[in-house]
Amino acid sequence: MEPNQYYNNDQYTQTGDLMGNIGAATGQVRELLQQEVIAKSFLYMVAALAVTAIAAFTAPDLLAGWLARGRYNMLILFGAELAIVIASNVAMSKNNVALSAILFTLYSYLTGATLGIIFWAYDLISVGAVFLMTAAMFGVMAVYGLVTKKDLSSIGSICMMGIIGIIIASLVNVLLLHSTVFDLIVSIAGVAIFVGLTAYDVQKIKQRVYYATDDNVAVLALSGAFGLYLDFINIFLRLLRIFGKRR
Repeated sequence: MEPNQYYNNDQYTQTGDLMGNIGAATGQVRELLQQEVIAKSFLYMVAALAVTAIAAFTAPDLLAGWLARGRYNMLILFGAELAIVIASNVAMSKNNVALSAILFTLYSYLTGATLGIIFWAYDLISVGAVFLMTAAMFGVMAVYGLVTKKDLSSIGSICMMGIIGIIIASLVNVLLLHSTVFDLIVSIAGVAIFVGLTAYDVQKIKQRVYYATDDNVAVLALSGAFGLYLDFINIFLRLLRIFGKRR
């Protein structure tokens, strides 16, 4: 074997080692980013729930008075919440962290103010029990979404179609049927849908890390937190309709 062949082999070995080290370092960075996005997503979600809880106990009187003064104020409120969701998605797509955080906080506060009015119809002890039940179900599915190796994309698609279904069913019941039994069935279906969506959304947060950089970690975490927050609130509301004890 000629001397230059030894040199080439040694060069290939060094190059291979270098590429392996780079790959390992990239994997470590990716894992750290994944942990950061996941941790911040749950942290922001908990912060949003805290804002909602504060609003639920401080804002209902003011909001109830405002709603009573206008026939269409409830529609205005729902329209405002929908507009905030749309604006938040736009802000996140443009990597605007400050605006995304402000809109998320505002949405959480409005949701809490609305929930506070709903709580007037239920015994507070049963509200607390339903909250704990929601937290337990949410926690189990969140852990499942984190640890499972199964692709949950199909479950996510089914759940998204299910959301459309329960919205239509709810409107039909409110406008035409006025059935408590049908409302109970829709609520049970809603719990199943949003429980499945929780696992899917957690897995989606993990997958988004492939697009993460130091510049967009906060926005990715806010986006993930918003999805998890909506899952939690929807599970809570539907469990409250099923198990909540009315005053």
